[in-house]
Amino acid sequence: MASTRPGTILQQKVQARRGLMVAGASNALTARLIQQLGFEAVYLTGAGITNTFYGVPDLGFISLADLAQHTAATRDAVDLPIIVDADTGFGNALNVRHTVRTLERAGANAIQLEDQVMPKKCGHFSGKAVIPAAEAASKIKAAVDARANEDFLIIARTDARAVEGFEAALERAALFAENGADITFVEAPESLDELRRIPQALRVPQVVNVVIGGKTPTLPAAEFATMGFGLVLYANAALQSAVHGMTVALERLRDTGRLDEDSGLVASFAQRQQLVQKGLFDDLDKRYSV
Repeated sequence: MASTRPGTILQQKVQARRGLMVAGASNALTARLIQQLGFEAVYLTGAGITNTFYGVPDLGFISLADLAQHTAATRDAVDLPIIVDADTGFGNALNVRHTVRTLERAGANAIQLEDQVMPKKCGHFSGKAVIPAAEAASKIKAAVDARANEDFLIIARTDARAVEGFEAALERAALFAENGADITFVEAPESLDELRRIPQALRVPQVVNVVIGGKTPTLPAAEFATMGFGLVLYANAALQSAVHGMTVALERLRDTGRLDEDSGLVASFAQRQQLVQKGLFDDLDKRYSV
């Protein structure tokens, strides 16, 4: 019988290497919309949480407590497998162990760890730095050892492409796989040739991160699947579209002094209540009323 465990389902889909499309969420509401639209997994984005929760750039400002809170809220909102962006793991190998245990208890099914120097930067920013490869590998090993369930996936990301070059990034990803990473992630390749080489060069499934406006070429998901990527990640597509939508709607309100449901610029009141499951809570209220 097929497993219904989110982690096992995610593991099987990634192992197929058919370019599983994963959309990113910065909060539980977005995660629920992603589920309603039929996506098969959700990525809890560190950049998105940083931008929306604090209104600052992705420069390592969120804490493990912030991330655990958002993970738990997202787990309560959706049944999908949840991949959590855990940045650098919030410290050394011992901190990574604590991070894995905390986020697994909060409801994550996979976490992504990267090899940047703390505090980290967005993978498509300039001026990044990476820790020594051996130190990064020890953090991946600590993460693997810390998980309680074998279907809790460890995604090991390297940002070395921008610092040490593409070949060094491939070497780091291979080292991370040797230390138990289930999936590796070469961040910010800058050409089609580099994209094609990544799945061919590495034995474990790979992530391609499509940052809209970023350094990596944007291709149809089917092309990434043909290349052999396990995950095609659009971490902040929802956030960028939300910022655009809010800007357009608020400009209309500012300029005209009015904004209606029939403007085509906002979700209806009914749509909003449906998304937050108002009907469910009405039924519960009736059930428990005295």
